[in-house]
Amino acid sequence: MVEHQTRRRVLQALGAAGVASLAGCGGGDNESRLSWHAGGTGGTYFPLSNEIKTIVEENTDFGLNVQSTGASVENVGSLADETADFALIQNDVAYFAKNGTGIDAFQDSAIENLQGVATLYPETITIVTLAETDIETLSDLSGKTINTGDLGSGTQVNANQILEAVGITDYDEQNAGFSQASEQLANGDIDAAFVVGGWPVGAIEDLANTNDVRIIPIEGDNRETVKDAASWFADDTIPGGTYSGISEDVNTVAVQAMIATHSGVAADTVETITAAIFDNVDDLSIKTDFISADSAQDGMSIELHEGAAAYFDA
Repeated sequence: MVEHQTRRRVLQALGAAGVASLAGCGGGDNESRLSWHAGGTGGTYFPLSNEIKTIVEENTDFGLNVQSTGASVENVGSLADETADFALIQNDVAYFAKNGTGIDAFQDSAIENLQGVATLYPETITIVTLAETDIETLSDLSGKTINTGDLGSGTQVNANQILEAVGITDYDEQNAGFSQASEQLANGDIDAAFVVGGWPVGAIEDLANTNDVRIIPIEGDNRETVKDAASWFADDTIPGGTYSGISEDVNTVAVQAMIATHSGVAADTVETITAAIFDNVDDLSIKTDFISADSAQDGMSIELHEGAAAYFDA
């Protein structure tokens, strides 16, 4: 039987994130250096953040220290204690944090200084297994060993939400990032893994290039049940050909990736960083079909920082 995420475990992860971010902020005595927390190296957050780093450093006097983390929930912790200046998080996790609800990590402990900058792109929920397994539908996950994502990540939150919504409670939960989950699948240590990120996700691409894989759909009644259980889920489809060996479209759901900051970051700093990114989106190579100033407030789930508001309202 799964051991559900507890407040204590997540708060431990948040504390660890704060220590890690302090350790990773080289040049912290330079006021022009900003700390930007991303996600695991095998997902979309980390490479996208490094492209943003290049844009910011080429177009402003600021430097970005991009750090790999456990992603959304950990990143909220780093913004809460102001050891990160900016971070990528999911819009649902942002809402939970700001309102002190939704998941144990934030229950009755609202993160009041959390503020939004911009939404970026849909983050697809991908459930991947090896083609040789007998897992073809969500119900086949019952009794299996499942990597639900890094402890304290938005992936773990979403995985547990989806499994609970469709009534799957009997499974062994493992927690690791995308790259390690890919290795676990290849080695037969787990049966399936949840990955949340804009397709294509590098860790899944690498796995599919060396193994026959299957992506488990979230469709039909299951998809409607998941959306009824959590309003931030929206329909999404992984196009056929995205991953080697998978020629057909796969229906699933998605949340939204966003840039967040905290109220302690100066308005002119946030406006400068926001302008650098959205005035130069043509320099990005990742998720270019989705990221634009015109759509940057779609799905914004929390209060906008005044610096971001100054840019988008100009």
